[in-house]
Amino acid sequence: MAKRDFYEILGVAKSATEDEIKKAYRKLAMKYHPDRNPDSKDAEEKFKEVKEAYEMLTNPDKREAYDRYGHAGVDPNAGGGGFGGGAGGFGDAFGDIFGDIFGGGGRGRSQGPQVYRGADLRYNLEITLEQAAHGFDTTIRVPSWDKCDTCNGSGAKPGTSPVTCSTCAGHGQVRMQQGFFSIQQTCPKCHGTGKIIPEPCAACAGQGRIKRNKTLEVKIPVGIDNGMRIRSSGNGEPGTNGGPSGDLYVEIHIKPHQVFQREGDDLHCEMPISFAKAALGGEIEVPTLSGKVSFTIPEGTQSGKTFRLKGKGIKGVRSGFAGDLFCHVAVETPVKLTDKQKDLLRDFEKSTTEGGNKHSPQTKTWRDKVKDFFE
Repeated sequence: MAKRDFYEILGVAKSATEDEIKKAYRKLAMKYHPDRNPDSKDAEEKFKEVKEAYEMLTNPDKREAYDRYGHAGVDPNAGGGGFGGGAGGFGDAFGDIFGDIFGGGGRGRSQGPQVYRGADLRYNLEITLEQAAHGFDTTIRVPSWDKCDTCNGSGAKPGTSPVTCSTCAGHGQVRMQQGFFSIQQTCPKCHGTGKIIPEPCAACAGQGRIKRNKTLEVKIPVGIDNGMRIRSSGNGEPGTNGGPSGDLYVEIHIKPHQVFQREGDDLHCEMPISFAKAALGGEIEVPTLSGKVSFTIPEGTQSGKTFRLKGKGIKGVRSGFAGDLFCHVAVETPVKLTDKQKDLLRDFEKSTTEGGNKHSPQTKTWRDKVKDFFE
């Protein structure tokens, strides 16, 4: 009986990519695998057929020969028949597929110990609002790992050497068979290093490195805000088996300010003024992060009134211009009055009352609202 076309068996076009072929094979292999169809001879034959097509079309040389000459261009025994756990078997094929998905090894990817990137570190840096607004340079001390001087980084006691792991033969990984799945994982004995240290170095406990503090210079940019992070590349934990180091992230925490509250690039402050200043108006002086400024408030200013000072906020990290300063008026009630001051206030109260509602427009409005509410 003539063999069917390999592309037809997998249901893919001749222009299909390797990923498309793998996807089609995985679907059909699951469908026809003998473990799922224990009493079906037809399913077993189809599984072998699918497996052979997959192995031919995922081998670049065999695929090229097949595309040029058809079945005559390839060795009919290259598929290997059967579906055991040996080389080229179903387990290896699935190892390739799942290795691509999860980033693990497949055939040709398991040589040598597994290399791991070092972990990232975080450093919390507390700064003032003024420092955040103007930016500055500082130094920080962070924990770091350095090569052990006693064993020169080998992890072995001086005079001894690490030996090749007998479990993984120095590869750092082992392959385990579970049913028809072949799973590759880090060697549990050497933890991926491929080496065993019979006599560990006493100074570093066999790690080949010791923990020390190192000093780093950090540039705090102008306008940085609370919770922002500065990345220091390569200053995290060192990698394993020659892997790259992680990064250090300096996280900014701004101390509460006694005058200002920050909202984005804007600043807010409460501005207490006297009763007389609010009534008569006049020039007042307010602080900013760049010095004091003066401006005039109108007469009759009420408590809660907000004045905006444009450009007196903070120029953010990603902003082209500075934010604004919002001054919130708080009219202060005088306390600890003398008898003379009290008499003056009583006279003043009497004169404003006799003047009608024109001196207290808010009081009139409030009374009208109360009246409407009860009626």
